[in-house]
Amino acid sequence: MGINLLWTRVDNRLVHGQVGCQWVGQVKPNLIVVADDEASEDKVQQSLMKMTADMYSVGIRFFSLEKCAAVINKASPSQHIMLVVRNLQSARYLVENGVPIDKLNLGNMHFSEGKHVSKEPHVYLGEQDEADIEAIKARGIRVFIQIAPGDTQYDM
Repeated sequence: MGINLLWTRVDNRLVHGQVGCQWVGQVKPNLIVVADDEASEDKVQQSLMKMTADMYSVGIRFFSLEKCAAVINKASPSQHIMLVVRNLQSARYLVENGVPIDKLNLGNMHFSEGKHVSKEPHVYLGEQDEADIEAIKARGIRVFIQIAPGDTQYDM
């Protein structure tokens, strides 16, 4: 039996109120795994995200991308996991390193130089993002934008 990876979300804010309140309520994980090199080393970011997780009675773990890829397949079947990454590059790394993602939800991806709005005004993509989406989709993974549960899903 494989791991119970319920949902994978790209959100440059990682875990915040929308993830806690809306997505945890919809997906019903008992563990959020944040796979992010920066957050895995930053105790301040971790404490803020842990407050959100605690408010919704869900566990939270912080792993570097490398550690996540190395350990997530060893998760207990009793762990119902919601995986959160900061960007598409991180999602692609995990996919290419054996994390069994079957669908990838794109949430908030802020504007920065060289990025354009996609099908939804909260998601900005650049050339590298588009290349990452194509590489992920080439592995049979559904990639779609959905900001909050109940919002329209836009397949990429």
